[in-house]
Amino acid sequence: MIWFEGRLSEGGTIPLEAGDRGLLLGDGVFETIGVFNRIPFALAAHLSSLSAAAKELGFEVPRAAVERAIDDLLAAMTGPHAAIRVTVSRGAGPRGLPPPADPRPVVLASLAPWSPAIAFQPVTLATVSLRRNETSPLSRLKTLAYLDNVLALAEAKRAGADDALMLNTRGAVASSAMANLFAVVDGRLVTPPVADGVRPGIMRACLIERAGAVERCLDPGEIAAAPLFLTNSLRLLSPVAALDGRALPPVPSRFAILVGEACGLRSGV
Repeated sequence: MIWFEGRLSEGGTIPLEAGDRGLLLGDGVFETIGVFNRIPFALAAHLSSLSAAAKELGFEVPRAAVERAIDDLLAAMTGPHAAIRVTVSRGAGPRGLPPPADPRPVVLASLAPWSPAIAFQPVTLATVSLRRNETSPLSRLKTLAYLDNVLALAEAKRAGADDALMLNTRGAVASSAMANLFAVVDGRLVTPPVADGVRPGIMRACLIERAGAVERCLDPGEIAAAPLFLTNSLRLLSPVAALDGRALPPVPSRFAILVGEACGLRSGV
């Protein structure tokens, strides 16, 4: 199900201007929102994140259009759970890099099925050669320029892993290609800081608040034999079963239970 220019459509195509900067330059932002028992999880936080990212790029999210898109997609749901993606591009502009003086952002939203079966599933990680550039603002934003993540995931898949462990240019742990990373180090829950090239994910913020996770730099050696897990808005919490082919200790179940309770779901762990 697609929402575009105020209308819902079952089809998979939309009329898009050839000069749209999201299409040509990756000049746009997005958020993925889990809908559990027909309730969008942390909706206000997702909308704030979307608006803040666009503002850092230099344009405003048309909030009323985004909220209408989400409301229309929620009304179209036929089951209890779903995934909504909201994409906002800067809109069309003249040829070249300079953005238009009067941007007219374009909103595209989609509704897809979501099953609890994808949540809380263990994954394996492989450390990849591609580094996150912590000096770039894009490392902290959900923009349409996502190819580093695509290439990192492809490298991990070639190594036989489910996801990629990405370091930053200084060699510190940053994240996976698809999620934020947490480690249990000396009994404390730790996650890399945003300054290390990390996107401040919504589920990450939930665990920092509810589980008292500490933000600090992590060295690859610290996590080589530590319990690890990943978080994002659709997989929720994924225990890391192995890193670079080496089995890791199990993650304490209380973290999965906490995330499940926050979403109104059973953890499954």
